[in-house]
Amino acid sequence: MGGVHNAPRSPLSAAVHRPRWAVPSPLRPLYRVAAAAGAGDALVAVALANTVFFRVPVGEARGRVALYLLLTMAPFALLAPLVGPLLDRTRARRGAIAATFGGRAVLAAFIAAQPTGLRIYPAAFAVLVLAKAYGVAKSAAVPRLLPENGTLVTANARVSAFSIGAGSVAGVVGFGLGALAGYSVTLRLAALVFAIGAALVLLLPREVDIANDAAAREHVRLPRFPASAKQALVGALSVRALAGFLTTYLAFLFRSRDANVAVGLLAVAVALGSAAGTGLGAGLRRTAPERLLTVAVAVAAACCAIGAWRFSAATALLAALAAAVAGSLAKIGLDATLQREVGEDVRAQAFARSETALQLAWVAGGGAGLALPLGGPWGLGLAAVALVAATVWARMRVARSGSVD
Repeated sequence: MGGVHNAPRSPLSAAVHRPRWAVPSPLRPLYRVAAAAGAGDALVAVALANTVFFRVPVGEARGRVALYLLLTMAPFALLAPLVGPLLDRTRARRGAIAATFGGRAVLAAFIAAQPTGLRIYPAAFAVLVLAKAYGVAKSAAVPRLLPENGTLVTANARVSAFSIGAGSVAGVVGFGLGALAGYSVTLRLAALVFAIGAALVLLLPREVDIANDAAAREHVRLPRFPASAKQALVGALSVRALAGFLTTYLAFLFRSRDANVAVGLLAVAVALGSAAGTGLGAGLRRTAPERLLTVAVAVAAACCAIGAWRFSAATALLAALAAAVAGSLAKIGLDATLQREVGEDVRAQAFARSETALQLAWVAGGGAGLALPLGGPWGLGLAAVALVAATVWARMRVARSGSVD
């Protein structure tokens, strides 16, 4: 009798009865790559923030941040027509992604060797461009590795969760290492992490490399954005601009009042908000991307309005936290919409254009935060009104136009 219960299962039966958490996900190799990218970028960001921008008087810091914003904004007009078509034409996408890691490794080592002087700005810009190029290629690869019965919203959120989680840990390590041994050591660690990331990219499944057929590669057309994708893009742009505005506006507002603890809490709020938004996205099973965007905008606008009504350091930090949550949710919803609505033959171009637009929105918001007087309540109120107005305008425009290039 016992033999009936102890009979060995067939391989097919074992696979059927295997718990869902024990089934290997085709996205798992991409998780490791995303973790390496997040950790390396965080180490570079910590090193630059503590050596270039905020270790100087407020007036001088404004000029340096403005210069950095200009360096990140102007060349991005060329990123979409160059990076997107290149990725759409190539079959060796793993090689392209690995190149973004290798380039960042070299640049991080270069900045570590020469941590002062104007040459640091173009090097920092090049790191940013390569990071965005990685993001474009990674987003285009996610649908190819989507598990059976998986959703794009969940897949994008989980990939982002590994990036943010690793970046958060690396940021703390990089800050402590920089304080103890100098931020050049932090940059050298970043170079090592990027080099490891390049090796991990080569372990991605071969499905990532499968590109368009020869006829499609000979003539790569410009992507056409359906109405749903256009609306998602404008919603994400609004939230990204808000995040850029609050980051610079509140950072200089707190510094002008010698509230250095609040500046540190601002960084914590932004990091926690990004992680919380990604975690929420990862836990959503069947939520439509459009609903994510609507919730993101509503929550961000409401928290900014509360901050304007009852302004204090606490409510301002709440607004920054909400903007970070909204930014993560909006990006997840936008990526899923583009992956669903845009054809694969131009998907990399679509992501390149969206990443360029998102970067420009953040820079525009950051520039507004630098330019506006540090008044406090009315700045947050203006942000809430602008966010709602931009969202309403976008929906009305999309409803009239249907789709745009």
